[in-house]
Amino acid sequence: MSETDSGTAECWEAAADDNGDNVEAASSAVTTTLNVNAPVFIPNVNAPEFVPSFMKDNAGHTQPAAPDPPPESVVTDVKEDSTMVNNDGDIPADSWELAADAATPSPSQETPPSPPTPTTPDGDEDEENECVKKKVVLEDEDQLVKKEPVNVIFIGHVDAGKSTIGGQIMYLTGMVDKRTLEKYEREAKEKNRETWYLSWALDTNLEERDKGKTVEVGRAYFETEQKHFTILDAPGHKSFVPNMIGGACQADLAVLVISARKGEFETGFERGGQTREHVMLAKTAGIKHLIILINKMDDSTVQWSEKRYNECKEKLVPYLKKVGFYSKDITFMPCSGLTGANLRDPIDENVCSWFKGPAFIPYINDLPPLNRNVTGPFMMPIVDRYNDRGTIVMGKVESGGCKKGDNLLVMPNKTMVNIDLLWRDEDEVSAVRCGENVKVKLRGVEEADVAPGFVLCDPSSPCKTGKIFDAQVAILEHKSIICAGYSAVCHMHTVAEEVTVKLLICTVDKKTGERSKVRPRFVKQEQIAIMRFEATGVICMEAFKDYPQLGRFTLRDEGKTIAIGKVLKVVE
Repeated sequence: MSETDSGTAECWEAAADDNGDNVEAASSAVTTTLNVNAPVFIPNVNAPEFVPSFMKDNAGHTQPAAPDPPPESVVTDVKEDSTMVNNDGDIPADSWELAADAATPSPSQETPPSPPTPTTPDGDEDEENECVKKKVVLEDEDQLVKKEPVNVIFIGHVDAGKSTIGGQIMYLTGMVDKRTLEKYEREAKEKNRETWYLSWALDTNLEERDKGKTVEVGRAYFETEQKHFTILDAPGHKSFVPNMIGGACQADLAVLVISARKGEFETGFERGGQTREHVMLAKTAGIKHLIILINKMDDSTVQWSEKRYNECKEKLVPYLKKVGFYSKDITFMPCSGLTGANLRDPIDENVCSWFKGPAFIPYINDLPPLNRNVTGPFMMPIVDRYNDRGTIVMGKVESGGCKKGDNLLVMPNKTMVNIDLLWRDEDEVSAVRCGENVKVKLRGVEEADVAPGFVLCDPSSPCKTGKIFDAQVAILEHKSIICAGYSAVCHMHTVAEEVTVKLLICTVDKKTGERSKVRPRFVKQEQIAIMRFEATGVICMEAFKDYPQLGRFTLRDEGKTIAIGKVLKVVE
């Protein structure tokens, strides 16, 4: 060891010896000055635990001292706020601090000043702000749970601009950031599809992006202060109408997108166009309110012309009434999906001076609440399923609600399953309720044993199943006659099954509603009849009067919708 090192070692040893002498001297001084006649010290067991300012970050891990009321009351108060309980049902360590903050009167309240109590030393104000921020986030999560779920489907002819409007709404509501859209715009430009970039927010499939046609029902969501909206982007091409029917069965509100561009509206609305069929299928699916967005008003052939807007409106109204939409259920709005005009903010008067109505998003936000079967037994038709370290099913809750850990029944297989996990819009939750589009991870069933059209339901009240059922059917469009032995594809909620007419029971008079006493030999277009159907496989269904969403169906043949109907009775 060098001299320098040895000198250093001697220095710190000497310093340690000096400190030891000082400690001994200090302790002897305290002993000589100790007051032996001082009163006995009585600790205050109700005092809050002292936490130094430099340990505030770890304060959440310390156990709070018992306050004057019993600690159970604090836990009870915390449980009232659902956001303060995590997914496992445990209360976070710092929730008692937030409860105490909430109980503290605010400075605005006129309360007498309380006597000073032992508190922590004055620390940085940033730590207090962090606590406030944390509390605000929890309150926001609580508000999220209370928001009304609304499922909106965008329907209409191919190339009307459904996906573009959906993408623009996601951008305007902050669900897609500007950087992502700029990336889409660059990629679209490379493929000479500059105007398609907004639709790529919903058309995630490579084939859909290359061809510019939506194939599967796209899903996205956005929120307002009162409501949580799920966007369902339906395909407009006639080849994918079955996919559109599956999406319409999950919707509460339909948005019919019309292209105002010269020639495009006429093509979509004429016979063979999808505008008519989509409107009729939306009504059959049980959608009561329809918003018609006259899109592409900024096109060079339109230029926000009131004359063109009224022309489209006058042609549509008679057909909408014929299908069953009343005037109070129909709302027309001009818009531009590409520029976002009249979607979130009202149109500038310099652009369109003749329209004085509200913009699209504020309008749907102010619609009255929907009637839900919240108290009924749980029921969820399965739209799709896949395997991701377990069987995961998707669908819309049509009745009741459920929570993690519940035991449910998969019909028609009658397989008992347990809920392992629940998701609402990619966010894991502990419970779901009627009206929400959710994903459920099931334990106790394999993916191969579940198919679209199966129903997840309450074991105490399973849905009915059968192959033979009686139904009232309205024949919309069919060139030939329909008699016993006729076959078609039946689309009921999320199931598509081939059915055969087994028996014609009677016809129903359109005006009076009276049933014929003689069994008809056949029925034809624009007649209403009660028939007995037999399906090739077992279908989950309910009588229309009991569960409307599981009792409606559509009959399709040769790529056309020929009839709509409602289940009257499940025979066997």
